[in-house]
Amino acid sequence: MSNIKLPLEVQKELKKISRVAGYLWQREWAERNAGNISMNLTSFFKKADILEITKNKPSMAFDFPKGTRGYVLFITGTGCYLRNLIDKIEEAACILYINDDATGYTIIWGGKREGFGPTCELISHSSIHLFNSENNPTHLAVLHTHPLELIVMSHHPLFDNEDELNRQIWMMCPEVRVFVPKGIHCTPYALSSTAALANVTIEAFKTRNVSLWEKHGATATGEDVEKAWDYLDVANKGAKLLQMCWAAGFKPAGLSDEQLIELEQFI
Repeated sequence: MSNIKLPLEVQKELKKISRVAGYLWQREWAERNAGNISMNLTSFFKKADILEITKNKPSMAFDFPKGTRGYVLFITGTGCYLRNLIDKIEEAACILYINDDATGYTIIWGGKREGFGPTCELISHSSIHLFNSENNPTHLAVLHTHPLELIVMSHHPLFDNEDELNRQIWMMCPEVRVFVPKGIHCTPYALSSTAALANVTIEAFKTRNVSLWEKHGATATGEDVEKAWDYLDVANKGAKLLQMCWAAGFKPAGLSDEQLIELEQFI
């Protein structure tokens, strides 16, 4: 598949995505083909250029949310390894254009791996991008990965008490309270690649910074993929510190409620 020359702004975002993919692999948060990344690139392209690029390219049928018509999305591939985004991003991901009635897409860049197709979580990612366009328009990136300590929390009884889970994670260090100010949503289990998973994740982002998928992984959005990574990185740090205390056999003192309130001036 021949590739177009990408706008400079898009090239910069792809470099960020490659960097974050390296972080995920180093952290053991992206085993085999686990996790996926997407970004809404619509604002970086002119519609006339997109129509010129797509006029002779094949279209693939897919039932997108109707509000995503005309979107241009970067998205990773099904079965692709996120570690390949480091140096083989054109094989492990693509940029696609959603057609004007949201019934299909055309790949305009990348997807060079034989048999390539977008991630099976395409419905979740496109739905989240639509939600963000309408409610949080500066957030262009979506990152789903498998942060170890957060996943452990999704198996813990605290998962059934979202407020207390957040309080105990926030109290582990000031940065968690400041940089994940809305906290973690305890998102109930839903089958991967389904509209049900998309729906529960959107509900999570109505109130929280991070959606912790029960017994699965975590998802965050941000202005770019590095900002989305930051939410997950900091939230997981709090969970890790909490579990380290438990493993050492003591209940952490943690920040007091008064100290947590005092930190709100930095939020």
